[in-house]
Amino acid sequence: MPAVIPEDSVGIVQAQSIEFTEPLHLSCGRTLDAYHLTVETYGELNSDCSNAILICHALSGNHHVAGYYSMDDKKPGWWDSAIGPGKVIDTNKFFVIALNNLGGCHGSTGPNQVNPKTGKPYGPDFPIMTVDDWVESQARLADYYKIEQFAAIIGGSLGGMQALQWSINYPDRLRHCMVIAAAPKLSAQNIAFNEVARQAISKDSQFHGGHYYEQNEVPKVGLMLARMLGHITYLSDDGMKSKFGRDLRSGEISYDFTPQFEIESYLRYQGERFSTEFDANTYLLMTKALDYFDPTAKTGESLSQVLSKATAKFMVISFTTDWRFSPERSQEIVDALVYADKQVSYAEIEAAQGHDAFLIPIPRYLDVFKAYMQRVEGDTPSLNSQETI
Repeated sequence: MPAVIPEDSVGIVQAQSIEFTEPLHLSCGRTLDAYHLTVETYGELNSDCSNAILICHALSGNHHVAGYYSMDDKKPGWWDSAIGPGKVIDTNKFFVIALNNLGGCHGSTGPNQVNPKTGKPYGPDFPIMTVDDWVESQARLADYYKIEQFAAIIGGSLGGMQALQWSINYPDRLRHCMVIAAAPKLSAQNIAFNEVARQAISKDSQFHGGHYYEQNEVPKVGLMLARMLGHITYLSDDGMKSKFGRDLRSGEISYDFTPQFEIESYLRYQGERFSTEFDANTYLLMTKALDYFDPTAKTGESLSQVLSKATAKFMVISFTTDWRFSPERSQEIVDALVYADKQVSYAEIEAAQGHDAFLIPIPRYLDVFKAYMQRVEGDTPSLNSQETI
C-alpha cells in the first residue's frame, strides 16, 4: 500500500455506475433493453468538452486504470504509469474516461450481473458481444458526458481494436486514434489459443454450462488453465529466459510432479490469482469478441477501403518481441492507412516483455507516447481554458 500517494498520481478515485435505458441492438441479433456501465474519470472536462480521452481496455482489463481506491490499496490502476498529473496522458490537461465494457465482470452489465427479467445472474444467457457493440455503447457514454468529439481514443491489444473500430464507425467523433500492440484481425493461431482457453473453462466440472453462480461454485481449474495459457502468449521467450530461465525453486530437482521450476510456480500463481478475480463467462465472451473482430467482414472491402472513411490522425505502436500481435500485424494497419492517404505515425519499440510490453513503463515507449500526446494537445481547442463543467 502507498505510505503516501505519489504527487503524479490521480489520487484516491471512485468508480461510478451510469444507467442507460435506450435499448441497445447487438450484432448477434439480440437487444439489451437497458444496461449500465461502470466508469472512472480523471481530470476535468473543459467548457467545450474538447479535452476528453477514452481509454479502451484489453481482454482482462477494466475501468480501474489509474489511482487508488484507498490508502490500503496494494497497487494502483492497471495503466497508472501512463495516466496522471504530468504523465504521458496528463490529467492536468485532459479529461480521461475509462470504462468496464459490457459483458465485463467488474460492475458493468454482464454475465455476473442480475438479469431484471429473471432475478438471477445472466450467466451464459448474456448475449455475445462484439467490438462494434462496445463502440456503440461507448458512443452513448460520450453522449452522456456531452462529448461530441474525443481528443483521442487510446487502447492496447483488444483496446486498440476498439479504437480502430471507432475511427471507422464514428469518424467525426475522434481527432486522434492510438492503436497499441493490436492487429486488424486475429490470425488462425490466435483463434486457436482462444478456443483452447474456452475449452479449458467449459469442460471444468464446476462450469455447469455457465450456471455455476446458482451452484455457488467457480470453474477454478478451467480459469487457471486458460490464464496460464494466455499468460504464456503475453510473454516472450527472451523475457521468460531473463526472468526465470531454468531456475529451480529449491535449487534441486525433486523427481515428482510438483512445480519445481520458477516459471511453473509463476504460472500457477498467476492462474490461481486470476481464478479468484475474473468471471469465467466473461472470459468466454471477451475471447469471442476478439475472434469476431474484423473491420472488413461486413462489406468485403479491403482494410484500406474501410479506413478511407476515417478522419482521425493515427499513432500505431508495436513491440519487437510481441508474437501474439507481432509488429507485422501493426504494419498491416499502417500500410492500409498509408494507402488510404491517412495521417499515421508508427513506432516499433525494442522490448523484451512480449505482448505485455504495452502495459510496462519502458522509457522509449513512454517517450514516443508522450511525443504523440503533445500532438494531441496541440490539436485540442480551448485546452488551456480555466472553465470546466
